[in-house]
Amino acid sequence: MTETPSAIIRVQREDFDAASEARRLTEGRKDIGALVSFVGLCRDEAGTLSALELEHYPGMAETEMQRICDLAINRFSLLGLTAIHRFGRIEAAEQIVLVIAAAPHRQAAFDGANFVMDFLKTSAPFWKKEHGRDGETGDWVAAKDADDSARDRWLRE
Repeated sequence: MTETPSAIIRVQREDFDAASEARRLTEGRKDIGALVSFVGLCRDEAGTLSALELEHYPGMAETEMQRICDLAINRFSLLGLTAIHRFGRIEAAEQIVLVIAAAPHRQAAFDGANFVMDFLKTSAPFWKKEHGRDGETGDWVAAKDADDSARDRWLRE
């Protein structure tokens, strides 16, 4: 009987090394045929944004990330999954989030990573506040209908 893989989940202030995380996920494994990674970066919004301030609900964020990753592992028969989300002040061009999905075949890895990101964007308790290049602190970033639509397509499949 094979054991169901568990996800590596972290919420942290410090940056991450995607290559190291991929090695950690695949080390000693010969059953993985595909590894898909996604790194979300803080963009500068055409030069108007200097940073994002990310806050989260400690404990609840990790619990929701685990729930989402467990769903992805089961739905796509993933062999491994890593999800790391940063908090604090993230400067433009810095990394915010990492998702790595390991599977026997590429489509499951692609779908697993995409599924996790779509649900992280809409379901995990993280909030973003913009900091402008002009020194102004903006508003909290509102949820986008496009993010809800991306998540909802998984509910219809």
